[in-house]
Amino acid sequence: MTEYGKPLQVTETPIPGLVVFDLPVHGDARGWFKENWQREKMTALGLPDFGPVQNNISFNDAVGTTRGIHAEPWDKWVSVATGRIFGAWVDLREGPTFGAVYTTELDPSRAIFVPRGVGNSYQTLEPDTAYTYLVNDHWSPTASYSFLNLADETAAINWPIPLDQVEISEKDKNHPRLADVTPIGPKRILVTGANGQLGRALRDQFGDADHIEYATRENLDLTSPDLATARRWRDYGTIINAAAYTAVDTAETPEGRRDAWAANVTAVTALARIATDNGITLVHISSDYVYDGTSDTPYTETDPIAPLGVYGQTKAAGDAIASAVPRHYIIRTSWVIGDGHNFVRTMATLAERGINPTVVADQTGRLTFTTTIAAGIQHLLDTGAPHGTYNITGSGQPTTWYDIARTVYQHTGHDPARITPVTTDQYYANTAGPVAPRPAHSTLNLTKLETTGFTTPNWHESLTLYLR
Repeated sequence: MTEYGKPLQVTETPIPGLVVFDLPVHGDARGWFKENWQREKMTALGLPDFGPVQNNISFNDAVGTTRGIHAEPWDKWVSVATGRIFGAWVDLREGPTFGAVYTTELDPSRAIFVPRGVGNSYQTLEPDTAYTYLVNDHWSPTASYSFLNLADETAAINWPIPLDQVEISEKDKNHPRLADVTPIGPKRILVTGANGQLGRALRDQFGDADHIEYATRENLDLTSPDLATARRWRDYGTIINAAAYTAVDTAETPEGRRDAWAANVTAVTALARIATDNGITLVHISSDYVYDGTSDTPYTETDPIAPLGVYGQTKAAGDAIASAVPRHYIIRTSWVIGDGHNFVRTMATLAERGINPTVVADQTGRLTFTTTIAAGIQHLLDTGAPHGTYNITGSGQPTTWYDIARTVYQHTGHDPARITPVTTDQYYANTAGPVAPRPAHSTLNLTKLETTGFTTPNWHESLTLYLR
């Protein structure tokens, strides 16, 4: 008998992400009523807001009708409309819980959330049983599915009604045993700008697993009108957009302005729309250039932005667009150093060539190595940190470009006294082309990131390792 009046509450299971909900059912002599799906209440208890796109109903005439075990590449919310079922779930995802089993009975007062890749099977315990399920993707012939034999002794499912006494389809009878099942891999991760400094660091951080895709301008045009159909986006769980226009001075020219807005705004708009429509987490890389650099204290994620030049304006616009994506991480960083042409390598080359440079001494901030950004991004994704904006830079005492140059000369065996400090205005006084305004203070506050359990390395120690 269905139990009336239970409070809405959640029960965890041994299979990660598989959760059972007790549902309030209100009944009397006339029948019963329940809220089968109540987004606000259920997500408040921890149910993922998985964005259903389809509602299906399975009706079963006879007791013992058994279906499964099927693992699909979508999430599913299963609830009984009438009757009663025995359910068996087997984790068929790649990972340490592959093969884990959970069983329980469901009636109109109990429902279960089945995450993508967990095999599900149902056996009816009453005649005229109907159960419904919400799913957040459409069937596709190109998607990956896994199936497990109902009678596999490895799973050791204790069916209430023996399988030789129930109605099972021929297809379900012939599914492979657990040892022969192809696990369902995680959702795909797309890294754009894969040939850039950050893109290369992300490749080193995330590796070359089958579900990681690295895209360059040559094989994925983020400004193409066909971007929305360039991939089966429902297969993706995360987009890390490391593609950007970063030529801050050239951005002040008419052609540079167009290119900067195309890469930093138009492309981000397209990715944001794709991420929103498909429930994808968008990781967007921002910059200290969104600030005017007048603060004497490190900038927090909530401080007002006031970009000085075109590049900063495009990054600020991209931030605003990315912030509208339900699942987003905006990564603000500064003074980035990675694999490729950068300030540190330039200073090391000048030192070796016997050149005594002049270096700006009135801009303050911290170096950030691309390895730090990549590790921070993976930490936020792996820990499921609250979505929002996070500052990721090297830690330690803020410094100037002049002091960094002196450090490079010293660590490479050259006299740091060869470097002459100048102001920003003095440095660019004789520059022929356009010069973008630079924020004088670029130090970012790292407290919010540290509350997630991630501490960035000291920039000075990272620089020492970089120069070895």
